[in-house]
Amino acid sequence: MASKNKKKFKFIDLFAGIGGFHLAFHENGADCVFASEWNEPARKTYETNLKKISPNVFNNGNFAGDITKIEPKKIPDFDIICGGFPCQPFSQAGFKKGFEDERGNLFFHIVEIIRKKKPKAFFLENVRHLFKHDNGKTFAIIKKTIEEDLGYSFYYKIVKGTDFNIPQHRPRLFMVGFRNKKIPFEFPKSIKLKKTMSDIFGADCEKKVGYTLRVGGRGSAITDRRNWDSYRVNGEVVRLGLREGKKMMGLPANYVFPVSNAQAMKQLGNAVVVPAISAVAKEIINTLNKYYVD
Repeated sequence: MASKNKKKFKFIDLFAGIGGFHLAFHENGADCVFASEWNEPARKTYETNLKKISPNVFNNGNFAGDITKIEPKKIPDFDIICGGFPCQPFSQAGFKKGFEDERGNLFFHIVEIIRKKKPKAFFLENVRHLFKHDNGKTFAIIKKTIEEDLGYSFYYKIVKGTDFNIPQHRPRLFMVGFRNKKIPFEFPKSIKLKKTMSDIFGADCEKKVGYTLRVGGRGSAITDRRNWDSYRVNGEVVRLGLREGKKMMGLPANYVFPVSNAQAMKQLGNAVVVPAISAVAKEIINTLNKYYVD
């Protein structure tokens, strides 16, 4: 039975980084009621940009630091839990320890919040290597925990920035599920990539699709296999800057970084591609409006 009236859904933003999930859900009409981010420079960037659109989160003391110190019952009620839980334990750049790494165990804090708060839906994001980590055992644990222990549905897909008109591959594993397991869900179809790196630089760039933004290793020579921030633009070697980095993550033009340039580039390297998150957020909200009955 479908819902007749569209509802204003509430979401919480965990491991919030600089607010990509927050921006995506907000632009699709949802209200953030709680956020958590422990990194101080990221917290500064997050609050500077998000306080103007979700003042109550900050004015009511609902912008937490370490999520492991927060009791689930103290989190305001919400409909959707979202966030990109720390990816280092699962990525190629990390030590590939998975759940043996205490950061990997942060996934189970999400599980505990879902268990106690019973939201209508979740939307989690991680690096694509999570899918194959430890010969698929890590992903199998996550899937089993959500489906069998929590009783939620579980949909997943590897999504790239290029799927939503951002000229950066940046493949990420998206995981979505609903408390009502009967609800059908489909990830949004990708759209044709029209933007190129020439659009990002505002000049002729010989590379059409850009390198995936990373956290470390800036400044390698354009001929170095580790290079990810040097491009040939109008025949000259140009280094990717903050202005271009913001465009490659789909951040709004008025998004600001009240931190050093080096810190800002690091934050971009850890961020999510907002248009990709937004497309899935829209589908989740439309699905809840169409099918959900408490």
